[in-house]
Amino acid sequence: MTDIWAANRPRFLAGENFNLDIMVGLRRAQPAIDILTAPQAGILHWPDPDVLVWAAAHDRILLSHDNRTMPDHFYRFLAQLDADGRSPGVMLLPQSLAIGPSIAIILEIWELSEHDEWTNLLTRLPL
Repeated sequence: MTDIWAANRPRFLAGENFNLDIMVGLRRAQPAIDILTAPQAGILHWPDPDVLVWAAAHDRILLSHDNRTMPDHFYRFLAQLDADGRSPGVMLLPQSLAIGPSIAIILEIWELSEHDEWTNLLTRLPL
């Protein structure tokens, strides 16, 4: 893997309630994947709007199962950005999606896309 290739891969932040079995499976399947958990990032128990600010400041796509409130938080966050502001994006996976397919979807995104393709997008997975 080249440094340029690795630098352009999506970088993720898994929200506090993101399924840890998915995290373990991702890291087992692809040790090079750049993904942090909320505890690793030091943002455990933070409100969603603050998590979005952290994710933007650290240029990480937020992975979440929160289809109920996260979309509203995300769109409010985007509306408050100045002309130079941006979000690396949010990806929502339904909690009901099985672990194996969840891992496969995230790995496919990591392998076949570039980080900036997801800028300012709320993406509901699977596509």
